[in-house]
Formats: sequence, structure tokens, C-alpha cells
Amino acid sequence: MGRTGRRPGQQDTREAILAASREAFAERGYDGASIRLIAAGAGVDPALVHHYFGTKDQLFLAAMQAPMDPAELLPPVLAGGVDGVGERLVRTMLGVWDSPAGSAAVALVRSAVSNELIAKMLREFIFNRILRRVAKGLDLDPAESRYRVSLVASQMAGLIMVRYIIKIEPLASAPPETIVELIGPTVQRYIAGELAFPPVSGRK
Repeated sequence: MGRTGRRPGQQDTREAILAASREAFAERGYDGASIRLIAAGAGVDPALVHHYFGTKDQLFLAAMQAPMDPAELLPPVLAGGVDGVGERLVRTMLGVWDSPAGSAAVALVRSAVSNELIAKMLREFIFNRILRRVAKGLDLDPAESRYRVSLVASQMAGLIMVRYIIKIEPLASAPPETIVELIGPTVQRYIAGELAFPPVSGRK
């Protein structure tokens, strides 16, 4: 009987590209990791990277094993402008984590706790693929946006840890809309409220 499925070597090539991309994204960030650089690290032609994964954004999501694509989820969140965006962000995040994709998200966070490579990629994913898009989409003041999105990240990360990783009650089993009502206003304040910001240093 003839062999079916992928041709020999195809899966190895794909995995080599993913491994090279994880290293490149972790070391250089999304902006600094080019398709040509990743292809060189995998020992393949850049055209093969596009063949397997399409765009750099799609490759990044595959390398992260991301449970969602921010490019699809964020436009409706940002479409309403600043008013109510905190509640929309929390509601959207809960929608992902409470869905079947949530188990993959939990696994990703747990891996990041013990694996520095994954932790670097997760930071890149959160700040550059999600929070930077939020800051740009809402036209936040550049002098304040890094503090604001960092505060949003701290609130979201704490919620994720308490509800989905450690599972502290009653927050772990609270209805999503209850959490939106309780935490949404805090996220809204971080995004658009009056905050006393310390001087911004030049250090990244």
C-alpha cells in the first residue's frame, strides 16, 4: 500500500522554521526578526517560510501556538473608541479564555513561567501584538502609553492567574459579566483616567 500524508522531510522543514522563528522572535523581537533571518536560521529559502506560514504575523502566531489572533479580535474592541474600552477588553479576553481555546492559553502561560524563551515570546506577543495595537488604535499619548498599557497588562495578567491558573474562588467561577463589571472600570482608568506618571526613562 502506498504511503499517504506529508512527503518525507516536510514536517521536519516546518519544525525547523518554527524553532528558528522562536529563537529569532525571542532574541530580536517581532520587528527585528525578519523572514530572511528566520529562513537562514532554519537553513531554508525564505520562499519556503512564506509557503508554510504565509505572513510573518501568521508565523509568529504559529510559533507562539497562540490561542487567538489579535488582528481579528481587537478591531471590534477598538471600534467604539476610548469610551467603554476597558469593559470591552475584559469581555473579549474572558471570551477567549472561557472558550475551548482557553486550555491552550493556560498551557502557554504555564510554559512561560518555567521557560525563558517562551516567556520572552509571550512578552513580545502581549506588548507588541496586543497592547501596542491598543495604544495605537486609541491614539494614546505616546508619553503615557507605555505606562498605561503596562498597567493594563498587570491587571489582565493578575486576572488570568487568579481565575484560570491558581483558580481562587469566588473569582474563578464568577460569571463573565460580573468580572467585566468589577474589573472593566479599573482597566478603563488605566487607559483613559487621570494618572500621576513618573518621568519616563530612556531605558526599555
